[in-house]
Amino acid sequence: MTKTRRLPPLPDERPAARAPLPEWQPSRRQHTPHLGRLAWQGIRLGLLLSAFAALLGAGALLGVYAYYAADLPMSHELPDRASTFKSTRILDRHGRPLYEIIDPLGGRRTPVRYDELPATLIQATVATEDPTFFTNPGFSLRDIARALYIDLRYGAIVQGASGITQQLVKNTFLTPERALSRKIREAILAYEITQRYTKAEILALYLNEVYLGNLAYGVGAAAETFFGKSVSELTLAESALLAGLIQSPPLYDPYLDPQAARERRAIVLGLMQERGYITAEERVRASQEPLGVKPPVIAMKAPHFVAEVQLELLSRYGKEEVYRGGWRVYTTLDLELQYLAEEIAREKLVLLRDKGATNAALVALNPSNGDVLAMLGSADFWRQESGQFNVATQGKRQPGSLIKPFVYLAALERGWTPATMMMDVEQDFPDGLNPPYRPRNYDEQEWGAISLRTALAASRNVPAVSTLYQVGLPSLLEVTRRLGIRSLDRADYGLSLALGGGEVTLLEVTGAYGALANGGRQVTPRTLLYIEDNAGRTVLPKSAPEMPSVMDPRHAYLLTHILADREARVRAFGRNSALELSFPAAVKTGTTDDYRDSWTVGYTSDLVVGVWVGNNDNSPMDRLSGARGAALIWHDVMERALAAQPPEALVRPEGLVALEICPISGQLRTNDCPPSVKELFLAEHTPGICTVHRRLKICRITGKLATEFCPVIAMEERVYEDYGVAWDAWANERHIPLPPRETCDLHTGPTYVRLEVPQGPISGLMDVRGHTEMPGFSHYVVEYGLGEDPHGWRRITPEIHGPVYGGVLCRWDTRELERRIYTLRVVVYDRYGHSQEARAVVEVRN
Repeated sequence: MTKTRRLPPLPDERPAARAPLPEWQPSRRQHTPHLGRLAWQGIRLGLLLSAFAALLGAGALLGVYAYYAADLPMSHELPDRASTFKSTRILDRHGRPLYEIIDPLGGRRTPVRYDELPATLIQATVATEDPTFFTNPGFSLRDIARALYIDLRYGAIVQGASGITQQLVKNTFLTPERALSRKIREAILAYEITQRYTKAEILALYLNEVYLGNLAYGVGAAAETFFGKSVSELTLAESALLAGLIQSPPLYDPYLDPQAARERRAIVLGLMQERGYITAEERVRASQEPLGVKPPVIAMKAPHFVAEVQLELLSRYGKEEVYRGGWRVYTTLDLELQYLAEEIAREKLVLLRDKGATNAALVALNPSNGDVLAMLGSADFWRQESGQFNVATQGKRQPGSLIKPFVYLAALERGWTPATMMMDVEQDFPDGLNPPYRPRNYDEQEWGAISLRTALAASRNVPAVSTLYQVGLPSLLEVTRRLGIRSLDRADYGLSLALGGGEVTLLEVTGAYGALANGGRQVTPRTLLYIEDNAGRTVLPKSAPEMPSVMDPRHAYLLTHILADREARVRAFGRNSALELSFPAAVKTGTTDDYRDSWTVGYTSDLVVGVWVGNNDNSPMDRLSGARGAALIWHDVMERALAAQPPEALVRPEGLVALEICPISGQLRTNDCPPSVKELFLAEHTPGICTVHRRLKICRITGKLATEFCPVIAMEERVYEDYGVAWDAWANERHIPLPPRETCDLHTGPTYVRLEVPQGPISGLMDVRGHTEMPGFSHYVVEYGLGEDPHGWRRITPEIHGPVYGGVLCRWDTRELERRIYTLRVVVYDRYGHSQEARAVVEVRN
């Protein structure tokens, strides 16, 4: 860098007023032998006439001044008129620059103070534009003549004919027409401004106002545009280049004509040497330096995000404030996370190219406040065809299975639980006047009876449609609107909406998942953090966003618990898939028909990341699902973004209880159920006893469900898996024993078969009394056998075809029997051959 000398400090006071001229006094009379009295009188008369003429000239000048000054603007308006606009800058949340908003009818402006200007730039500007600037009263006829001479000498416009103060007046006060009257006004205002302001103030205003090409207004913006540095860091060669652009920015544009720029810089350096600001050695050295200008690029970081911010600013505040307010707009973006997302998206798209994927979009936000931390509207804003289309905010796409958590949220709000049994069995659903809707699973398989937890974690299609059929479409649409998804606004949705049959944007669906991540509070994605104007005053204050509760936090926790359940999704996605992170995280994928869209949205309590992969022309990919496409980007962004501080596990809210349940029915386990599993329930929605594994009493006679009238001896207990009548055909196909659905139609009334024998030992002849009441009575017989559990029976009576109601059944002669224990019984038959008996143990003592 060339060593330069700084100017001595400028005096702050205005130029001192001229000392008053002394009163004119006649000189001593001296003897003049060559002049007579008449000659002396002539001289006096001439002097008087000259004085009179001077007075007339002064009066004329005063008249001209008064004439032209009458309608001139006031010089004290200069600060308000100068620097009529300042560029608004968009920054990330840490103050790192993202973009400077350029007025389409203006340009960039970065105001600088006089004490920020390097001496080399001041010297180069004064030497080139106004050599007597620090001493003239605002204009200099001698300097104008000298500029004309130098321009003729160089054969080009080297020095301006108007001084710096005049140029400032021209740029801020006057119209651009060329006329003598305008030049007079220019000089008058230049003079008045010089009387009112210091040279430092005038020069600073001038250098902030002058246009230097490439949409750069003022040396601050020019230093950033051409050299990528602040004005205070300019070298001698760079200062000379900028000062040389003042006369004609297009003619000496270093981008369009580098040679012309080098020649102009050499002229400025020569003028600086002539004025004594630099030495010949410094001039030569600076003239030989490369131009050093940076390539002309639009310095925009996170371009899709910046475009969204600009749209919001313009809609809130209007063009005049945004383009010319000089604001510092602090956004929610985290530039490091943005760069990380861009890098990973590019890397993974290279791997996915052979699957027909050409584009990706991403949104990362903070679920605790809705701050958008990163946004990719496409993988390549600058080069890719249609890359400037923002898929994240403008591209409405079918989300596939991303919508399923909201279907199940509607069910949970109606009393369902993560353990609720669902039948993953192909089935038809009514669809108005259309043929029945028959959804199919991704793997073309049926899993049978599964829990809601498994259905969601493994993303089964049939249970999701069945759930929506039961809770109703209005319930789902109410949930999605509550969570901030506004795109689902049609009136003709069908049950296919459970599988993503509507269209949403990545931004709004990522925000909806944010409500699950933060415990049920609505997330409204925001891009603006706070705004300050050019003076540091607050335009938009920092504030905590309103985040009303939109669901029971227990429901949010249950859905998160399911989406983070690795074991529950293993059956569908396998182990070590892209959905598995090194820390707990909830995640859901989505894939649309014909593989046109690949989605993944996942979250922790600190970060929500949504990713889309596909093609802008909506062409299908080669069987690229959400788990094999978008999940690759999601996985790496989450891992690397949270590597420094992995998130803590979610805290279970109050009001949830863990219970051991049957893994099939989702109800409290009995001894007839398979081994139990543990599940979470709302305290007020705990389940009852298992109704699938049922222990039933069956009448052995009819094979039907026993009634209260069936004889105990004719009944037995059996255990069945009962999925309900609707699934009997399915169970029968799989050889699952079906429970009887009908009750016994034989024993339809009370049955009363009873024996009455005396207490103690018996002997001789004995009356056997009892009851033989039975529906459909046919006959009865009375028999006896040896011991308390006889192996055979001997009849006492033949078949007696009349029922007995509390009377004598028969007379038993025991005189021939040995002394021992016997069992006596009566067997009653109905007309179908079914029987019921009653027994009594007796001791015979003969």
